[in-house]
Amino acid sequence: MSQISTNGYKLFIAEKPSLARAVADVLPKPHQKGDGFIRVGNGDIVSWCIGHLLEQAPPDSYNERYKKWQISDLPIIPQSWVLLPKNSTQKQFNVLVGLIGKATEIVHVGDPDREGQLLIDEVLNYCKIPNDKLRLVKRCLISDLNASAVEKSLNNLRDNYDFVPLSTSALARARADWLYGINMSRLCTIKGQNRGYKGVLSIGRVQTPILGLVVRRDLDIENFVSKPFYEVFAIIQTKHQETFKAKWQPSEACAPYQDEEGRLLVKALAENVCERIKNQPALIENVSNKKKELAPPMPFNLSSLQIEMAKKHGLSAQDVLDTCQSLYEKHKLITYPRSDSRFLPEEHLQQIDGVIAAISNNCTSLQDAILNADLKIRTKVWNDKKVEAHHAIIPTLRKADTTRLNHNEFAVYTMVATQYLAQFYPNYRYAELQIDVDIVGGKFIAKANQMLAEGWKVLFKNTQNVNAEESEPLLTKLVKKGEQALCIDAELISKETSPPKPFSDATLLSAMTGIARFVNDPEIKKILRETDGLGTEATRAGIIELLFKREFLTRQGKTIRSTEIGRQLINMLPTVMTVPDMTAHWESQLDAISQKSFSYHQFMGELTQSIYQLIDSLNHVRFSR
Repeated sequence: MSQISTNGYKLFIAEKPSLARAVADVLPKPHQKGDGFIRVGNGDIVSWCIGHLLEQAPPDSYNERYKKWQISDLPIIPQSWVLLPKNSTQKQFNVLVGLIGKATEIVHVGDPDREGQLLIDEVLNYCKIPNDKLRLVKRCLISDLNASAVEKSLNNLRDNYDFVPLSTSALARARADWLYGINMSRLCTIKGQNRGYKGVLSIGRVQTPILGLVVRRDLDIENFVSKPFYEVFAIIQTKHQETFKAKWQPSEACAPYQDEEGRLLVKALAENVCERIKNQPALIENVSNKKKELAPPMPFNLSSLQIEMAKKHGLSAQDVLDTCQSLYEKHKLITYPRSDSRFLPEEHLQQIDGVIAAISNNCTSLQDAILNADLKIRTKVWNDKKVEAHHAIIPTLRKADTTRLNHNEFAVYTMVATQYLAQFYPNYRYAELQIDVDIVGGKFIAKANQMLAEGWKVLFKNTQNVNAEESEPLLTKLVKKGEQALCIDAELISKETSPPKPFSDATLLSAMTGIARFVNDPEIKKILRETDGLGTEATRAGIIELLFKREFLTRQGKTIRSTEIGRQLINMLPTVMTVPDMTAHWESQLDAISQKSFSYHQFMGELTQSIYQLIDSLNHVRFSR
C-alpha cells in the first residue's frame, strides 16, 4: 500500500470517489493507489470526500440536557456552531485531514453547485488552514466526467475564494434548516406524544409546505360538490353551404347565473338561448387567421426530466435521480445531472458533431432523427449569460455499448438525447383561426388550429403533449368579416364540474417547481418564479421520499395521497408553516447572500426571531388524534 508523501504536493479534493477517479485518469501516469487517495506520476495526489464528511452536531453536543426532549429547553440556538465528522466516513475524513496538512497547493473539485461548494470548503475550514494558504485554493468545475472534458476543466481553474459567497449561502441554509427542523420537530413531536402519538412529527421548511400542498388538494377533492353546467353551440352555415360550430359567450348580464370560472349553471337560460338563435341570421363580425410558431423544448434540467419520466414511464423522482447519477458517474453518458439550468454554454457549439456521433452510436432508434436534423440551426439555449455553475443535461461525447444499460438508464438516455436533437429542428408552425359571430345580439366564437409545418414535433409523435393542439380546420373556404351566414341549429351540452385530480409524481414535482401558482401574494409569486420553486434540483426527490418514510404520504396506485397523521400535522400548524411563502422568503435571502447583497448575520438574526415567534404560536395549539 502506498504511503502519503512527506514532500509538498498538489492535492485535488473531489466530492466523491467516482469524480476523483475521473480527475486522476487525466493526470500523469503511473498511478499508485493508496488508502483513500491516488498518487499520480508527478507526485500530486487525488483524494475525495464521500458526500458530506462533516455534519451539524446534535443538540446534546451543546448541552447534555438536550438528550431529553423538553418544551422548556426550546428554542435550542447554538452560540458557536459545531461540526462533527460522520461516523460512517470517519476513516476517509482522517485520511483527507492528513493530506490537507501536507499539501502545498489545493484544488477544490466539488460538484458545480451550492452543496458541492460547501462540503469541501467545510473540511478545509475544519482543518484551520492558514488564511494565506486558504486564499490560494483553486476551484475546478466539472460537469462531464469524460477525459477530454475533465482535462479542459483542469486547465481552466478559478480562485476558490471567488466562491465564498456561494459557500456562505449554503452554510446559512444548512444552519437554518437545522434550527428550524430541530426546534419545530421537537415541539410538534412532544405535543403529539402528549396526545398519544408514538412517532416523530418531523418538520422542515420545504417538506412541510409540500405536505400542506397534498393535504389541501386531498381535502379539496373530498369536499368537492359537483355542479351541472351548460354550454350552447350554434351550428352555422356559410354562403358556401359549409357548416361550423361556434360556442356562446355569455354576456355580463348572465354573471348572476355563472360560477367563478364563468360556467353557466342555469339550464333554462341555456335552453332559451338555443331557441332564440335557431334559424336566425349570423353576422361574421371578425375573422382572425394568425400564423404562429412554437420553438423546440429546451434541454432538460433535473426537475423537468423527472417530470417527463414520471409522465411517460411512471418513474418516481428518486428513481430518475438515481438513474441519472448512474449515467453520469458509472457510464459517463450524460453531463452533471443535478442541474437547475436548461441553457448551454456557447463553447459547446464546438462539440455538436461529437455529441451527435455519440448519440448515433448509442441509440440506433434515433438514426432517422439524426439524419433529418439541421446542425446549423441555433436555438436560444446557447447562451453564456444564462449559464452559471452548470448547464442543461445533455449527452456527452462518449460512445458506449448501451446494451449494458438497464431499462431505466436507456429510457433516460434516449429522452435526454431526443431533447438535445430537438435543438436542431425547425419550429413547429401552425395557423390559429378564430371566427367571431353575432346572432341576435349574442356573441359566439369558433376556434381551430391547423398544422402548417411539423418541425421538431416529428421527434415526439405519440410521446408528448403539445402546447398548441391541432384540430380539424374550421372551413375549406374561409368566410370574411361582414358576411352573412345562417344559424341552422343549436346544440345544448350538459356537463358536470369535476374535482381537482390527486397529485402524482409528475404533478407534485411540477407543483414544486411551479409553486408560484399556489400563492396569492404577488411579491412571493415573483420570488418563487425566480428561485425555481420549493426545494432544489438535488433535494426534491429526497424530500418527497422522506414524507413517505415518515408516513405522512402514501401511494394509491399512481397517485400520492396524505395520511391521517399527515393531515393532523398540517391542521395543527400555523398556516405560515404549511405554505411556501416563508421558504420563498428564505430562498430569496439565501440567493442574495450568494450575490453578496445580503449578509449571513442579518439572515440568521431574522431567522432566530421568527423561530421564537413560531414556538410561541405553536404553544397554543393542540395535536388531536
